Amino acid sequence: MLKKKDMINIENNQACFVQLWLRLEGTRRLLGGQNRRYCIRRVLKAWFGLRATDDFIWEVCIRCNQAGWDELPPPSIYPRKHRELLRAIVSVRLGISYYKVDLQALDNAYCIAFPKSTPINVNKKKKLSFLSSHIAQKHS
Repeated sequence: MLKKKDMINIENNQACFVQLWLRLEGTRRLLGGQNRRYCIRRVLKAWFGLRATDDFIWEVCIRCNQAGWDELPPPSIYPRKHRELLRAIVSVRLGISYYKVDLQALDNAYCIAFPKSTPINVNKKKKLSFLSSHIAQKHS
């Protein structure tokens, strides 16, 4: 469980999302070191302690469309499930719609937190690089 100084201040911005991505990886390592399952329920209990009630966990799981006890893969390798998890956590904690979470900031934060990992939106990045090279050729 986190100490009082480690409590999470959730905001809908990129700086907060970078911290959440890094915290996910740290929590994965912590739970692995304790030989405990790395799942949504355990992540929420580690992050929020007693505030992670069954109702809170249920709401997060419903919003991210995942089961609370299912094993999660490492966030640096398989980010999609974690992106949906973080999106659900932010929306539940802030009391906003799941769709009001700044998805672009969340994706950019992933690239900052895990710079050597495959980007979440690989196809989007390929398309953007293709378009920029195509535009550069036209102007040459």
